[in-house]
Amino acid sequence: MDIRQLKYFLAVAEEGLVTKAAVRLHITQSPLSQQIIILEKELGTPLFVRTKKHLYLTEAGKVLKRRAEQILALDKNTIKEVRDTAQGIRGKLAIGIINSSGRSFLPEIIREYIQLYPHISFDLQQGDTNHILELLDSHLLDVGFVRLPIDDFLYNIIPVPAENMILAALPESLATKDEELSILVLKDKPLLVQRRYLSCVSAFFHQNDLEPHILCTSDEIIPLLTWALAGLGVAIVPEFSSPLLQGSSLLVRKIIQPLGTDSSALVWRKNTVLSAAVEHFITLFRTRIG
Repeated sequence: MDIRQLKYFLAVAEEGLVTKAAVRLHITQSPLSQQIIILEKELGTPLFVRTKKHLYLTEAGKVLKRRAEQILALDKNTIKEVRDTAQGIRGKLAIGIINSSGRSFLPEIIREYIQLYPHISFDLQQGDTNHILELLDSHLLDVGFVRLPIDDFLYNIIPVPAENMILAALPESLATKDEELSILVLKDKPLLVQRRYLSCVSAFFHQNDLEPHILCTSDEIIPLLTWALAGLGVAIVPEFSSPLLQGSSLLVRKIIQPLGTDSSALVWRKNTVLSAAVEHFITLFRTRIG
């Protein structure tokens, strides 16, 4: 029993006559009748009660009709799903992101991607650069956001623009109406710095013959903002953390100078066959950050 036989059987069952079913299927009556007989022999039971004017389903025929409808629907949906996957319309994207790299651009790109391909789902895994690269090497991730430098012999690389940095503190700690400030105005203030930006912040002060007062460092942003909210100092954090500050009493100011923050990139293995969904994501990402 195959899909073609089920289509033939269902046409006869719905039309009630082999002649009408043959017209519907655009075949002659003889091969259609022969396929029904072969199907009945294979199943070992009559599927129709035959009269001169009509064919009526037996109880076994009714069971097969119900199952045939389900099988043909599944066959149709399977073909569509496979084709959609091949075209990048359906599927799953496995993306690795480095710790604390929510990055302001990523949610926006994901939102736009979902609008274009609403049937794609996502699997996000977080870790440091080495962990992300290991998952890429094991083909457990499609793409990953990592910190540079890495071996460009093994990976395709699209550099990500450096994040702007902002200051967050209680108003009394940033007593100014200026929307943008030089980081040098913080020379005498206790600073709360995310650990991965510490070397950048320190280097900038040292270039100006100043020693920063680093009160606290943390891998995560939330503790720094909590300390700033307690009036303990001025937090220096990436601009993508701005949504965390909405509704808080912290004053937010942009830093005028680029701090030369560590660079990151979207990467994927070279010589790897990418799904259409992954290629669509890379193309969109390249377009939006270009």
